[in-house]
Amino acid sequence: MFYFTATGNSLMVAKSFGGEVYSIPKVMKSGNTSIEDDVIGFVFPCYRASIPTVVEEFLSSIQLNASYTFAIMTYGNVALGGTKQFIDIAKQNGIKIDYANQVKMVDNSLKHYDMEKQIKGLVKKQVNKQIDVIKSDVERKACNRGCGNVVIHQISKLGYQAYRKEIGDCDSLFEVESHCTLCKVCERVCPVDNIKVDGKVNFEGKCIRCYACTQNCPSNAIRFKGEKSKTRYRNFDISLKEIIQANS
Repeated sequence: MFYFTATGNSLMVAKSFGGEVYSIPKVMKSGNTSIEDDVIGFVFPCYRASIPTVVEEFLSSIQLNASYTFAIMTYGNVALGGTKQFIDIAKQNGIKIDYANQVKMVDNSLKHYDMEKQIKGLVKKQVNKQIDVIKSDVERKACNRGCGNVVIHQISKLGYQAYRKEIGDCDSLFEVESHCTLCKVCERVCPVDNIKVDGKVNFEGKCIRCYACTQNCPSNAIRFKGEKSKTRYRNFDISLKEIIQANS
């Protein structure tokens, strides 16, 4: 299972399958691009109804050999055609995806959602039941080609284009408050090495808006311009140490 996570949702899903789990950022940094197994899965979050740039870069860098491959997108409110987009991008890089599905969880976008309300609504989403359905499909090697119609797929493409325009520009939307302890957690959880702590917290123009820095800050000292609340979220089954190990 290959996963990309900022607040633990995708890692929680990956771990639930019981196989070996590998962080996409760490695999990319290792330079080990040849991947082979009987069954290989990908788990990643939905960004603007599309896929994170880290995941796209991963697909373009690997050589994959498997008899069965599947993809799971985690999302909080709207996924639209994200899984189909993942399938298309994988295909462009010579990777066939046999099965794709989605798991509705907490949306960690501080720009769009109040984390306190997201957390309160989590029980109704019955995450474990969603995962059990997908696990059953994977065990019997079910096949599909994603979901959605032409209109949804086009919206997803437009969402991806808008998301790409935000890369790097997000830095200016973060503000570090005076009670920051310079603990360097933000630096260690950033999957793209965009943060350096040296007397102060410095953002270096590569932000992909994953919110890992502010969502995982032990002091809750990193604000995001226009955030809906000061409440922060990390998946309750995932520790801060695991997020650091995934992205450091």
